Parts: sequence; structure tokens; C-alpha cells
Amino acid sequence: MAKYKLKINGKEYETDASPDTPLLWVLRDNLGLVGTKYGCGMAMCGACTVHVNGEATRSCVLPVSSVSDSKITTIEGLSEKCDHPVQQAWDAMDVPQCGYCQAGQIMTAVSFLKKNSKPSLEEIEAAMSANLCRCGTYHRIKEAVQLAASKM
Repeated sequence: MAKYKLKINGKEYETDASPDTPLLWVLRDNLGLVGTKYGCGMAMCGACTVHVNGEATRSCVLPVSSVSDSKITTIEGLSEKCDHPVQQAWDAMDVPQCGYCQAGQIMTAVSFLKKNSKPSLEEIEAAMSANLCRCGTYHRIKEAVQLAASKM
């Protein structure tokens, strides 16, 4: 066990964890930030996506020891009132069914739109294809990303 100081959602946290503990479990189990979900544990589905220094990152395979000097943003820290343009677009397009993957989808979309504010449909499909949705709401996800891009 080691002590880690983490900068998450603009706040400083201190926690004990083994160096190889995935950030996902530190967020959920140690810090109570449960918006980030466990999906596959292999960085393949995207449910665990957070931002590390602004980049969409899969937290289920990221050791906590590698992020102590990083700025981490979870879905809880994206906006105080769920009023980020991507969150608003998700609501307007009625994207979620079960909702389980949506935090990861949103975090991926936000990171993507910061890099590409005027994406084509093909670019949206490529950027979002790494995130899985068991409910199959992919058409609404694409529409929400398009809507968010038009408002950012």
C-alpha cells in the first residue's frame, strides 16, 4: 500500500492503494465516485472512460501509481448541473436506455469534440466506435454528438 494524492474534478484527494490498483477501483471503492462504471476490465468497452489531462482514458487498466501528477475528470466533474453541451445533447436526443455505458460515452464524446469541433458523421462514428452500448443506441449517440458539436 502507498498513499496517493490525486487531483480529481478540481479537488484534491488522498487515498491508500496498491500501486497497481486500477484508477477505476480507487475512484469507486476508495473515493465513492461511482459514476464511472466497470464494464469489461480490459479497456475494450469504454464504460470506465475518464479524462486524464483532458484525454479520454480507460480507467479500468490504468494503475493509480501512474496518475498522481495528473488532472483527472470523471463524469461527476464534467459539470456541476449536468449542463455541459454534450450532457444536454444526450438528454435532448434521449440517448440512454439502460444508461450503464453513458458516462463513458459522454466522456469520450467530450474529449473528441475538444479535438474536432466540426466533425463529419464518419469522424463521429470512428471516434465513438471504441465505446460499446449493449442497448444499441448508436444512432442516438451519433445524433447527440452532432447536436453537441453544433452548440460548442
